[in-house]
Amino acid sequence: MFFRQVLYRDLGCASYVLGDAGEAVVVDPRWDIEAYLEAARAERVEITHVIDTHDHADHVSGRERLARLTGARAHRPGVGIRAGDEITVGSVCLRALAAPGHRPEHLTFAVSDLTRNAEPWMLLSGDSLLVGDVARPDLAYEAPDGARELHASLGRLLALGDHVELWPAHVGGSLCGGPGLSAKTSSTLGFERRSNPILELESPEFVERLLANLPSRPPNIDRIVELNRRSDGAVPPEPGPLEAARLRELLAQHATVLDCRSPADFDAGHLAGAINLPVASAGVGTRAGWALDPAETIVIVADGRAGALRMASCLEAVGFWSVAGYEVADPERWDAARLPVAYASSWNLDELASSLRSESVELVDVRELPEWEAGHVAGSHHVPLNRLREVGSLRIPDRGVPTAVACAAGVRAAFAASLLRRAGRRDVVRVAGGGIGDLGSRGLELTFGA
Repeated sequence: MFFRQVLYRDLGCASYVLGDAGEAVVVDPRWDIEAYLEAARAERVEITHVIDTHDHADHVSGRERLARLTGARAHRPGVGIRAGDEITVGSVCLRALAAPGHRPEHLTFAVSDLTRNAEPWMLLSGDSLLVGDVARPDLAYEAPDGARELHASLGRLLALGDHVELWPAHVGGSLCGGPGLSAKTSSTLGFERRSNPILELESPEFVERLLANLPSRPPNIDRIVELNRRSDGAVPPEPGPLEAARLRELLAQHATVLDCRSPADFDAGHLAGAINLPVASAGVGTRAGWALDPAETIVIVADGRAGALRMASCLEAVGFWSVAGYEVADPERWDAARLPVAYASSWNLDELASSLRSESVELVDVRELPEWEAGHVAGSHHVPLNRLREVGSLRIPDRGVPTAVACAAGVRAAFAASLLRRAGRRDVVRVAGGGIGDLGSRGLELTFGA
């Protein structure tokens, strides 16, 4: 038997390749399927089954794409596999167990190595039981109903035994868990039973606790679920370089320009109105999903073809399939072609601190709520990730002073600052080289709590 976990850190997703005797099963594949093909080549096996534990709401599955390329059978709950079914390759047996709560169709898979014991060795838990947390119940149910279903499902899963290893479909950084979700990628049922306090609660208290900590509902989940229910294997075309006339036409049509270069390169010259979302940063797909509309036509600006295609893949994984093409960044060429070129600037923490003391800045804080509550500047404007779509309608006073955008380190600030500029806000600067939490070392007092 062999077993491999494949992580997609951008969205906090985990998937699995396991098999024996020349065959392999892939569970919960991500959109970019090359990792599974590499694993199959390395292990000299043929991928014969591709399974989703549920209709994912946070990322587009590579199920149909991988199955069509390899000739494997594609399964999703209710279509090819149901609770009680088993898939066996060599000595590896996966038994499907119903686990509603995150979604009604949700399955988990108890995995046995039949050369050792028919009892489960591992649980591929999908989005039911997570490391340090449990799944959110509000993406396909009324939240209280989903929470009650999930409580019952978790009881059945924990009954498999404390020795059973836990391998979830999501780790830290995912939208499908809550604040307790760990960055650790595996656990055991026994450790979670003893160390995850919510698992000790009876159903009424469990429901109350779970609903009290629900994060905001992402706006693009219906689009992603729709794509994951398809079985036609359709994929968007690979974006190509744009001819100058086509780029000019798209700009005239107000296409969304997504510039995936570093914030410093973006500041040094970009197409006016562009959004800066560096492809090298974490959470690219999540941030795009919160701030943009999947129906928008997108032009990618990058340092080169490789960066453009990487950004396109990140977008496709969250349901953005309307990429018209890409442009290799060249501000001098744009200027010569009379395309609108804009420039931006940044402040360091000392400049921000000085302007706060003289009350000559409006500060926009784009960190998440727990970060804000742990210390923020009194009088600043809180605009977390889930409100970035509203950034153009924020009621920030126009006192004729710069608007500084800050986060914890700088990448989110660059993204939000570019959105503010696109919405028409003038004199916007990003704060680089640190964040709000570092202002105390500059002698500024922070306020705590909501």
